[in-house]
Amino acid sequence: MAEEKFFQDRERLVQALVHDCACELQKGIKESGNASFLVSGGSSPEPVYRELSKRPLPWSKITAALVDERWVEKSESGSNAAFIEKSLLQNYAGEAAFLGMKNSHATAAEGEQECERSYAELQRPFDVCLLGMGGDGHTASLFPHAQGLEDALNPESDKLCSAIIANQSEVTGSNTERMTLTLSAILQARNIKLLITGEEKLKVYREALLGSDEMEMPVRSILKQGLKPVTVYWAP
Repeated sequence: MAEEKFFQDRERLVQALVHDCACELQKGIKESGNASFLVSGGSSPEPVYRELSKRPLPWSKITAALVDERWVEKSESGSNAAFIEKSLLQNYAGEAAFLGMKNSHATAAEGEQECERSYAELQRPFDVCLLGMGGDGHTASLFPHAQGLEDALNPESDKLCSAIIANQSEVTGSNTERMTLTLSAILQARNIKLLITGEEKLKVYREALLGSDEMEMPVRSILKQGLKPVTVYWAP
């Protein structure tokens, strides 16, 4: 069962999440000399990244790596790599290393092996994995009933990265071709944090807790696994 940290407003949530991420990254550096920080795109974590970037951490010893990515160039709208560069990799955090997912291959499926090789170089266990959740119950690019989802949700898999083709919806927009960390990769993080905001997302979260079909609401695969602690951060 996830630990719930619910706040009266988003400002308090941001301060708490920034503090928790900073502490865990510093702990990772103290223990092994370096730290790995798995980061998600989206509007919810943006203020967290902007605030975290102003913290004078030993950023040169931290590698930020994407949780998922649309298969688009950095210059195109929707690129998580461009978003992280603009929001997190600023100020003090400009010294951090960064690992993206999009490579030169034409499709995510063709680029999967190269992505896999890159992510295999990251320090594990990952120190912090920050996830979001969509109104359809997806997390990372683990979308309901997507092509490639069953493979990506296999907890026994030794794959870190998985190509996904989502079913187009209001949530996905036109960019249905994605690369995502697998469930197995996410579960190699010491600290899994799920950030959600607003009453609608809270309803989706509650619904996810009640059911068991992971193909219908893939976030259940994170919330209902008993292997790694998950902390849910929410504010109205």
